[in-house]
Amino acid sequence: VQLQASGGGLVQAGGSLRLSCAASASGRTFSQYAVAWFRQSPGKERDFVAGIGRRGYDTIYLESVEGRFTISRVNAENTVYLQMNFLKPEDTAVYYCAADRALMAGREDSSYDVWGRGTLVTVSS
Repeated sequence: VQLQASGGGLVQAGGSLRLSCAASASGRTFSQYAVAWFRQSPGKERDFVAGIGRRGYDTIYLESVEGRFTISRVNAENTVYLQMNFLKPEDTAVYYCAADRALMAGREDSSYDVWGRGTLVTVSS
C-alpha cells in the first residue's frame, strides 16, 4: 500500500482544515491497516497526533488536539480523514499519515512501516 496526504494549507487561528490520506490499495487490503497522523514542526521531533484502528471506531489522540481534531476512515474509499477545528498557531507543522498492519493504532512512529509524503498546515495568529 502507498499513502498520499493532502488538504494542507494556510488558515487563520480558529479556522478548520480537513486532511485526507488516500491509499493506493484495494478497499479490502486497506481495511487491514491501522492508520495514524503524525506532525513535525521545524527543529522539533515528529509527534503522534491521532490514530484509528482497522475497524474505524478505535481512535486515540494527542491530548492537546483531543476535542478539536477528529480522525475517521472510509475503507471503501481507501481514505482516512483528519478534521481539524479550532486550529491554533502551535498546530503549524507538516502532517504525515502512516499505516501499520495492525488492529489498533499505536503512538510510536516506529510501529508504522508505510508513510506518505507530508502536507503542510500553517496556522496564522
